[in-house]
Amino acid sequence: MTRAILAFLLALLAAVPCAAQGRDPVLVPDISEHEIVLRQGFTGADLLLFGALLEASGGRATGEYDIVVVLKGPAEPIRIREKERWFGIWVNADSTGYRSVPSFYAIASSRPIVDIVDERTAAIYELGLPWLQLSPTGSIDPEEQARFSAGLVDLRQRQGLYAQFEGGVEVTEGVLYRARFPIPSNVIPGRYVAETFAIIDGRVVTSATSEIKVSKEGVSGRIASEAQDASFFYGLFAIGLSLFMGWAASRISTLF
Repeated sequence: MTRAILAFLLALLAAVPCAAQGRDPVLVPDISEHEIVLRQGFTGADLLLFGALLEASGGRATGEYDIVVVLKGPAEPIRIREKERWFGIWVNADSTGYRSVPSFYAIASSRPIVDIVDERTAAIYELGLPWLQLSPTGSIDPEEQARFSAGLVDLRQRQGLYAQFEGGVEVTEGVLYRARFPIPSNVIPGRYVAETFAIIDGRVVTSATSEIKVSKEGVSGRIASEAQDASFFYGLFAIGLSLFMGWAASRISTLF
């Protein structure tokens, strides 16, 4: 944490002369951890995103700014299915696919989003769970799409992968801000992007991004790497292993 804060202060000093050259305020963001390693027994992490908002002159920001921080994980295609109860049995019913869905999404804001921006601005910048752009595949009835999207968001909220923290950004003296995001143990490896927005009178005046790398180590990391880099051979190995385990189980059962 000390090293991260020191690096942030150096970046802040470097940003001051650059800020004086522009007219809009400048955001100088940083993160407590730029890399999260998913080791065996990983139970989650607590990520601190912090920074400062400077005026063009390099001095203390003036005005009633709101700060919104959005953290997104790698996008992935997904298919979601509805369950229906038939004669006491739950079966698969309708389904729909999505081309690009954030594997992780969390947002923190200094006030409720509806008090900061209008719906159009929230939709443009995806500020909040109701305004996520989930990109369904194929044609689908708008009401049905809304139902599936709401179900997907609700599922990921229950999994701890989607979250919204209204009032989760602390702003000190109109300059320094900080927000904490819990990172659950079921996140996937990849590139995570934190985007910070400075907003005044419902208008985004400046933004800045930071990146976090989430990676796996150990046996699970090597398995995940092989599954991605050599998916064909990994699939053959998985099928072969399943056949061998089935054969071995049948042989053992005959002995006893």
